[in-house]
Amino acid sequence: MKLGRREFLQLAAGAAALRAGIDDATAQAYPTRPITMIVPSPAGGTGDAIARVIADRMRRSLAQPVVIENVAGADGGIGSGRVARARPDGYTIEHGSMSTHVLNGVFYSLPYDVVNGFAPIALTTGGSPIIVGRKTFPANDVRELITWLKANPNKASMAVTSTAARLLATFLQQQTETQFALVAYRGSAPALQDLVAGHIDLSIDFPFTSLPLVRASSIKGYVKTSDIRSAQAPDIPTFAEIGLPAMTYSQWTALFAPRDTPREIINKLNEAVVEALGDPAVRSRLTEFGGEIFPREQQTPEALAALQKADAEKWWPIMKAAGIRAE
Repeated sequence: MKLGRREFLQLAAGAAALRAGIDDATAQAYPTRPITMIVPSPAGGTGDAIARVIADRMRRSLAQPVVIENVAGADGGIGSGRVARARPDGYTIEHGSMSTHVLNGVFYSLPYDVVNGFAPIALTTGGSPIIVGRKTFPANDVRELITWLKANPNKASMAVTSTAARLLATFLQQQTETQFALVAYRGSAPALQDLVAGHIDLSIDFPFTSLPLVRASSIKGYVKTSDIRSAQAPDIPTFAEIGLPAMTYSQWTALFAPRDTPREIINKLNEAVVEALGDPAVRSRLTEFGGEIFPREQQTPEALAALQKADAEKWWPIMKAAGIRAE
């Protein structure tokens, strides 16, 4: 049977309406099976630890397991790419960061858009890294560290576990006129293992994973990139205190879904995250080692999207001007 143009358009419209109805019903029933949360770094690191605390609490709200899957490589680009290609049905989400969803857009040539290729769900934590060193490193504080690095060019090694760490290490060299080797690691957990073992001299890491080692005197804590000292580490000074305010830097972690995920599903995931971040037990766990919880009004998808855009506008030109790109 040959259809005329009008009949064809009517059938197409009907099919589209039926598909929309099915999608709407699916979104309303969501979730009906376990959700996979991709963490684009190895197990044991800061992002992984935060994700596991939040995922465990989200399970209660969603009445479905939220299963962590670590997909490391390319400073998080491999894991993020997997989420970008996933079906936008809410069953594959990512616990990413400013590195994976802003800085990687300049550092790597990627087959996806780090800002516009995902559906923002919610910010989870914020925080500022600290520079730590092996316990036998000659410098005992940050001023001694800079003096030693100046006197010993290219004799120290620093682990970089993300694009943010590479950016900060490059800035440190520029701001202090020092030179040291940058050694790429797939995540903070293996870098800290080598730092404790004395196989590497320095690292840029987050308090969530490094402060317990500093408190145990397994490594040294030199300086924090925030503008104020941390309540969890009041003895560690900031770069601003030693006359290097340009080194002030903060990073965030957040949840994302594939682009085109229905808004109803994004809303349900956001509600689960907000409930998790409002749980006193979760807040206590996240803040124990320096994680900062964003105010409620900043826990919306729109706030996350705005922060992404603002950070891209700020950092992309700086990275390009400094020539910070993958070799």
